[in-house]
Amino acid sequence: MRVGLVIYGSLETISGGYLYDRKLVEHLLRQGDDVEVISLPWRSYFLHLLDNLSRSLRRSLRSARFDILLQDELNHPSLFWLNTRLKEGLPYPVFTIVHHLRSSEQRPAWQNRLYLQIERRYLRGVDGFVFNSQTTLRAVEQLGVDLSIRPHIVAYPAGDQLAAQISEAEIARRAAEPGPLRILFLGNLIPRKGLHTLLAALEGTPAGVCVLSVVGSQGVDPRYAGSIRRQIEQTGLARRVRLLGALGTQELEDCLRSHHLLAVPSTYEGYGIVYLEGMGFGLPAVATTAGAAGEIITHGVDGFLVPPEDAPALARCLERLAKDRPQLTAMGLAARRRYRTQPTWEQTAGKIRDFLLAQTGSPARAE
Repeated sequence: MRVGLVIYGSLETISGGYLYDRKLVEHLLRQGDDVEVISLPWRSYFLHLLDNLSRSLRRSLRSARFDILLQDELNHPSLFWLNTRLKEGLPYPVFTIVHHLRSSEQRPAWQNRLYLQIERRYLRGVDGFVFNSQTTLRAVEQLGVDLSIRPHIVAYPAGDQLAAQISEAEIARRAAEPGPLRILFLGNLIPRKGLHTLLAALEGTPAGVCVLSVVGSQGVDPRYAGSIRRQIEQTGLARRVRLLGALGTQELEDCLRSHHLLAVPSTYEGYGIVYLEGMGFGLPAVATTAGAAGEIITHGVDGFLVPPEDAPALARCLERLAKDRPQLTAMGLAARRRYRTQPTWEQTAGKIRDFLLAQTGSPARAE
């Protein structure tokens, strides 16, 4: 099978969506498929719209000898009109991988109205869909896209890229250790991930009850990262918060083993691979009710779901687990059990490959 994949920038970019795409490409290559990654340059949203006028991109896609072209939905501003112009002349179908819609995120209403119109046109112009969750599927349907006439699949992400080797006894022993509740935030420092809300919640807990480690790049949105550093200073949290930056794999695994709880109160998640990765180490996950985290977390069993931007509700969850270590133990063990029910990356990618083969009529292995 000959597959094209359109992305922005590098496939090695650190994010859940890029991890999903990367794991799929790795699997396809292992199966003997040919994969060509078509990388469009990162620019502003409005400059991306100009890609629809690119003659070189249009010629490249028209002349490509693919069995199927996959497009990461993140690229919709570059393709929403171009796909329509190409549709009659392409000898292969165009499918999109939908991690989450831009118009689903929290932002000023006028911006989302614009994004919604562009995304709707893009989504109506493709032949089929790979969804990472039921939430993203419903979001697309709510834009008026008729999925009954387009092939689609929901293939859940996995959480097994890290070596989550921890026993139930270790989870219980960790929860019973004296001292403050050790909270881990894991994600790039961008507004959508809700670190500012987590810091406000931490400020609302008594001193000595909770401490926080923040793992993630501060370079994705330097302005927001600066506001986080100021918030820490102005609220007197400097002794309770560590900004660790991005970590290597071994350091990250050690960090996950040493903490009690994962808290990433995003204002929206199309899925939330990070919650699964924490659960693999027996960490209950705290997320919000916005987006797909509820497809992973069962409230009060293996984590908590709070309204987005609700720092007091988040603070109550943190304080509750800090004071009730038997519950922390029970939820940590439940989180580990939930992790074990999730498909592996190999299973997820294999499911997508079988789906793509069915659309192209290609043999099981490329010649």
